Amino acid sequence: QAGIDGESIGNCPFSQRLFMILWLKGVVFNVTTVDLKRKPADLHNLAPGTHPPFLTFNGEVKTDVNKIEEFLEETLAPPKYPKLAAKHRESNTAGIDIFSKFSAYIKNTKQQDNAALEKGLVKALKKLDDYLRTPLPEEIDADSTEEEKVSKRKFLDGDDLTLADCNLLPKLHVVKV
Repeated sequence: QAGIDGESIGNCPFSQRLFMILWLKGVVFNVTTVDLKRKPADLHNLAPGTHPPFLTFNGEVKTDVNKIEEFLEETLAPPKYPKLAAKHRESNTAGIDIFSKFSAYIKNTKQQDNAALEKGLVKALKKLDDYLRTPLPEEIDADSTEEEKVSKRKFLDGDDLTLADCNLLPKLHVVKV
């Protein structure tokens, strides 16, 4: 999606998610921004009733971001491209409700609901923080008598970005802004 000027890359967490995946896989790709206020006719024909992002490949149009992610992970696979799937299933769901909690909070028009919605958002952020602080199994030394206190990993699933990070980071960026 285009930014407010109608041309630059907009703040769409779903598009940013796909950009991150392609970038991490080392793929050279073209981006065509679309001003949704002036949606071109050929876009209506290509993907009727949908909004970007979408992917065209061999004449087939994919419009669901999760399906696009699956397609990219399956098609752009080792040995030529890195595997980006998280090793730990829990990493895929860490922070999963932050964006919806934030959206509910920011779009709320009823003053009496603000405190409860803010509390829900803070709780979701705390849950993510707890996950990030908890050591992953490979960070725990089974032979050590000391208890691992805090994880030292850089990202959700370890020290490398994964699909889980590609999903969460653009949404956290929106929350930060």
